[in-house]
Amino acid sequence: MNNNLVVSKDDGAWAVDRYGPGSRVSPELAGRPAAGVLDFATLVRIIHQWRWLILSAAVLGLAAAIIITLLTTPIYRARVTLEVNPPSVEILDEKSRERQVTPSTWDYVATQVGLLSSRSLAERVAQELNLANNAEFVGTDGDPSTRLKIATSRVAGGLAVRPPDEGQLISFTYDSESPQMAATIANAIADAFINSNLQRRYEASAYARNFLERQIARTRADLERSERQLVSYAQAQGIINTGSGDGSGQGNDGTSLQGQSLVALNQALADATARRVAAEGAYRQAAAAGATSEVAASSQPLRQTRAALEAEYQEKRTLMKPDHPEMLSLRSRIDELTRQIARETSQVASARSNTLLAEYRAALAAERALQGQVAALRGSVLDLRGRSIQYTIFQREVDTNRALYDALLQRYKEVGVAGGIGAAPVSVVDKAEPPGGPYKPNLPMNLALGLGLGLVGGVGAAVGFEFLNDTIKTREDVRNKLGIACLGAIPKTAGKATFVDELRDPSSAVSEAYSAVVAALRFSTESGIPKALLVTSARPGEGKSSSALALAQNFSRRGKKVLLIDGDLRKPTFKAASEKTGLTQLLTNEGSVGDHIVKTQYDDLWLLPCGPLPPNPADLLATNRFQQIIRDASSHFDVVVIDAPPALGLADAPLLAAAAGNVMFVVESGKTRTAAALEAIEQLESSGAHIIGATLTKAGESSGYGYSSYGYGYGYGKVGSKRNEIQMIPHDTAS
Repeated sequence: MNNNLVVSKDDGAWAVDRYGPGSRVSPELAGRPAAGVLDFATLVRIIHQWRWLILSAAVLGLAAAIIITLLTTPIYRARVTLEVNPPSVEILDEKSRERQVTPSTWDYVATQVGLLSSRSLAERVAQELNLANNAEFVGTDGDPSTRLKIATSRVAGGLAVRPPDEGQLISFTYDSESPQMAATIANAIADAFINSNLQRRYEASAYARNFLERQIARTRADLERSERQLVSYAQAQGIINTGSGDGSGQGNDGTSLQGQSLVALNQALADATARRVAAEGAYRQAAAAGATSEVAASSQPLRQTRAALEAEYQEKRTLMKPDHPEMLSLRSRIDELTRQIARETSQVASARSNTLLAEYRAALAAERALQGQVAALRGSVLDLRGRSIQYTIFQREVDTNRALYDALLQRYKEVGVAGGIGAAPVSVVDKAEPPGGPYKPNLPMNLALGLGLGLVGGVGAAVGFEFLNDTIKTREDVRNKLGIACLGAIPKTAGKATFVDELRDPSSAVSEAYSAVVAALRFSTESGIPKALLVTSARPGEGKSSSALALAQNFSRRGKKVLLIDGDLRKPTFKAASEKTGLTQLLTNEGSVGDHIVKTQYDDLWLLPCGPLPPNPADLLATNRFQQIIRDASSHFDVVVIDAPPALGLADAPLLAAAAGNVMFVVESGKTRTAAALEAIEQLESSGAHIIGATLTKAGESSGYGYSSYGYGYGYGKVGSKRNEIQMIPHDTAS
């Protein structure tokens, strides 16, 4: 006996052997997964099945929204837009006397949003508008302090500030039951916010000014004391300074009279030394060179005359001899001029040398005199330097106190300028106007919210009811919850037609659905349609008997020789003309199956009725006699269909399943609980039977695949009236 896991072809897969070699098991059917998985298809089915509940919840939500809107007190909203201008902070340094630094705009705007939402601002508005004495706003109960607290709370509670995503515009709103009051309080909040900013700014600068004034007074006293000490010490030591030093905050030698005199003498000594060096150089050069240039200049006429006579002498020498009287006269004249030139040269050189020597001696004397004065004054300056150490200490203290005093004065001026009103850090862009209509309640929004909540609540309730009522409803439930194949889904009968009438019409939806089940059974085993097929369910009334009849009829239509056995020995469904024959008689004697079957109104379909009701059905079925009956019937018929009693609570179905070998499980859509179906399947499998699959009966539109009549016209003809008709007791109907 094969243990196959069967999926009908219309379910999208083929029959495979669960444990055979090379088996190919579908992941969805490899086990029985836990129930309660909510996917999109299941959600759509739940919404369709519980649509009236969901619609009722939506209508209830709309009605509640309308009632709440009518009962809600109208609230008016006034809006104000402010512009935030971050102030510039002035910083002074050595390189730039004035530089503007702007703080982070976002941080400043966030700070202003926090200040705008503060309770202190709400209390200020309540005091400025005198809301504590407004009976319409806070009532008349309590003392003034209590009413002020109530007014502050109401102002803060109605205020809503929205920080900007970008930019420097802050928008806030105020809600009130009166449109005029909403606009008044919103504008008062804006004005109070601006005034409080200016007041905080002034108070901060006032504190700084007071602090600086105290520091300036203390520093001024220190400066005056240090100046008095400096002057007193200078008078006592005879120190006279003519300057303020080099700017380093302390005096030096150049600021005293002795120092200045020493500087002047040093400069004069340097000049005298330079003059002496120049005179000495000129004298020595003149002594060495003999004053050639000046001598040449003084004897120039004599040299010219001598040169002329020399030229004449040389000219006449070509004509006259040297001892000629004229030549001798020229020579004597030339010699005389030579002696005059020598005498002139000697006189000029001696005079120049004497002049340079005198100049040199005068420069040397002046240098030595200045050196003596410098040496004498240097001692005086060194003595003054020793006495000026304490003077320098006093001078440094005076300079430090003066620098501190000047810095404090400058800072005091800066604080005075910054403490002015100047540009307001916050300004109003749009003032609040009395709103023309209420902000709340918003009827369209309330209706949308009520509809949404109603739909969500309805869907939630439908899903809750669906999972609380854990029943098998769809093909997916059969596969996912039971872990077996779904052979088909049988729809409910339409109109007033009975189940038998639907079966008689081959083109009806019920008949087409059972035809699909029969087609799926062709792939249920390796040999095709099982020779013996047991049809059972978890509980009574699920349509197992109707399904057994429908399968038997469909098999007979396809030319199969079919035997339908009514195996329910407690509450039989099929009734024959005579109760003397039947399954009970076969179980108690050794008769032949052919002696107890009857011909039905359907071609190729025979019935083995139950026969007389036995007192002990389970004892009869527990013997091997029923297996012999199945083997005997299978040898004479192509298909044996057994209608078994329900599996839960009775031992009959597992006994019959063990004999038949193959079981088709019938599940009523929306009625059979998952736990009951799983328990029934477990009992059947424990007997060794093979569960081919399940058929879903009484299925809605969303449970099946929408079988419809195509009107093919099978033309089976009418059943003859001479044959025995199968009569169904109407306690088990499949649709």
